[in-house]
Amino acid sequence: MSSKSASYDVVVIGGGLAGLSAAIAAAREGAVTALLQDRPVLGGNSSSEIRVTPHGAGRFHAYARETGILTELAGTDRANNHEQFHNNGWTNSVWDMTLYDLAVRTDNLTVYLNTTVQQVHKHGERQITAVTGHILGAETDLRIEGKVFIDCTGDGTIAALAGNEWRMGSEGRDEYGELHAPERASSDTMGSSIHFRARDTGRTAPFHAPSWAASYDDPAFFYGHNRKPYDIRAGYWWFELGTPWDTIHDAETIRHELTRHVLGVWDWIKNKDPLTRDKAANYALDWIGQVPGKRESRRIIGRYLMTEHDVQQEVAFPDEVAFGGWYLDLHIPGGLLAPTSELPGAGEIISPYGIPLRILIAKDIDNLMMAGRNVSVTHAALGTVRVMSTTAIMGQAAGTTAAIALQQGIAIPDIPTTAIAKVQQTLLRRGCFLPNVTNADPLDLARSAEVTASSEDFLTTVEPGPDADSLDIRRSQWVPVCGLLEQVDMWIANSTDQPQTFSVELHRTEHIWDYSVNGSHNGATDKRDTVSATSVLAFAQLTVPDAYTGWVQWQVQLDKRAEEAFPQDGYVRLDVFGAEELSWHRAASVHQGLPSASELESGRLRSHEDGRTMSLRVAPPQAVFGPERTTSGASRPHRTTNLWRSEPGKSLPQSLELRWSNPQQIGTVELTFPGHLLQDLNRYPAFFREPDSPRDYSIEAWDGKRWRVVLGITDNYQRHVSHRLSEPVLAERIRVVVHATNGSTEASIYEIRCYEI
Repeated sequence: MSSKSASYDVVVIGGGLAGLSAAIAAAREGAVTALLQDRPVLGGNSSSEIRVTPHGAGRFHAYARETGILTELAGTDRANNHEQFHNNGWTNSVWDMTLYDLAVRTDNLTVYLNTTVQQVHKHGERQITAVTGHILGAETDLRIEGKVFIDCTGDGTIAALAGNEWRMGSEGRDEYGELHAPERASSDTMGSSIHFRARDTGRTAPFHAPSWAASYDDPAFFYGHNRKPYDIRAGYWWFELGTPWDTIHDAETIRHELTRHVLGVWDWIKNKDPLTRDKAANYALDWIGQVPGKRESRRIIGRYLMTEHDVQQEVAFPDEVAFGGWYLDLHIPGGLLAPTSELPGAGEIISPYGIPLRILIAKDIDNLMMAGRNVSVTHAALGTVRVMSTTAIMGQAAGTTAAIALQQGIAIPDIPTTAIAKVQQTLLRRGCFLPNVTNADPLDLARSAEVTASSEDFLTTVEPGPDADSLDIRRSQWVPVCGLLEQVDMWIANSTDQPQTFSVELHRTEHIWDYSVNGSHNGATDKRDTVSATSVLAFAQLTVPDAYTGWVQWQVQLDKRAEEAFPQDGYVRLDVFGAEELSWHRAASVHQGLPSASELESGRLRSHEDGRTMSLRVAPPQAVFGPERTTSGASRPHRTTNLWRSEPGKSLPQSLELRWSNPQQIGTVELTFPGHLLQDLNRYPAFFREPDSPRDYSIEAWDGKRWRVVLGITDNYQRHVSHRLSEPVLAERIRVVVHATNGSTEASIYEIRCYEI
């Protein structure tokens, strides 16, 4: 055996999306970083070895997609990959190479693939000094020393070897009073999965299951217990086995058993199921995964243990560094061996919530952090934080924290109380989003500038398209406002031969993920107090003539208290409901910053089809897309639109300008454009580029007589860009000129920042 040793500032063990994001973030913040991965590819469960599509808050909430390094990767992949990742089993090696390319191009980062860590070395009880392991296939032993270590192994291997406390299994309901915890504590965990991919061969493709494959003959097993073969080409999440096996130590047994069951299910689909066998006649198995994707194993105890209550109550943690928004997705222990694969929490939508830094800091080891599904949460809370888009932004937070701690000479456990603002502001600058934190960076020169534009859009009319939704349930549309509304109109269709009546309500709303329907008047027409103890600002019943399709006008009547409560800059929510014979037409296209929702259950809404906009007309026009919104402190729609958009109908180029009272030295300009906010990765098609994102643009400085181009960009498709100018410029005015987009006729920018260096 040969041997090799090296020393780094930050050592990240585990190369899934959490570990990759942590390593890149630490390196970009100046820390010399090593990334150790025990597989030949990066990406963990998302890689082509396992092929689970990354999910997160964007699956259920418009404009809640996780950004930062993850979106940089996703934007690159979608713009260049020929394959759409429809679901589990579809990921290809282009995704692997996208991850690997960014890793090897990152300064300060060294990647060790096929490297398994076997030992942890410590100084005293609370300090790791090094990890040692083996590079597979290279007959090389490896020793890596470091100052900060980040456990992204999923299994919490480094923490366990170091002696940090950890848990595995389910807490009992009596420990924290969690509704989704079992009555009694147990060792049960969610299981692991492997996936398959089938291809249409264009001719009959027979399949004969091997003798050792599992056998399936009962349709009720599939169609009566949430195991429907929903797409014969690939799948399925319910290929799952765990209990009674240990998901760590029995991983090979689980892999073999899963292979048996996958082959048995394919035999059912191909040869037995009357609902699928004809459709599957020409399909052949093209790939079967042989690396199980784990949902749960060890959870490392940190400086705070996050519970189900923290998630459901949307606690505003002072050390917020990430956010989640997936539901409490707790699979029934046993998977395919359980009586059913029903998901108990599937109908419970959770609004995006903040994640504290303390769950990423180990309790018993002072220079150990963690990110991924092994963070400090209960089993119940793990159901929501474990999905990969969420773990990726936790990874970026961990890597950023590690680098800042080393830069400032602060112990990792002290960061949440002494330097959390630095961490939060750095994450925001790097393109991340925090629900309860906005840009307050004192170095950002754009915050002190006057912002103007060549033109701006006003909210007046959102034209209807051909599709419509019945008003048999509550339909809601968020309406951005900067003053009182006097009239709101909707494009409604009545196909009956009788006039029909429906109800409308205008609600106060904190942000676009405020789904509560408290104090609804349900069509009442009395003169009750419309503001106190309720979110309703105004309400009415409107009548649609028989056989009518067109605008239905609502003259909004606001009493004095409603006027006082009406937001001067924010959102109100228009709720329309109460007549199954009527339908409300959707807008012809999705409009940025105007999401809608539909009723999921009584008193609870759910984002409607990835932020679909409904037809709408308001008076007076609302100036909600002005240039000043690019320095609002947020870089996506949330409490306001936070978006500048040029006037529709005015041709490009269009420009956004910053002006200062005194000349400023500008060395770096950072921009956030529209892109990859409305959907999970698997919903974006091959070769996708966000139509609203600027493609060709220039940064220009005013020299007192004319505009001088200091940087020109072509063929952009990224959401967040940072441009270090070749030479700093001294100017009182700079502007960004959008010459062309990736499809839209308007120019759009969410945020602009400027820095001296």
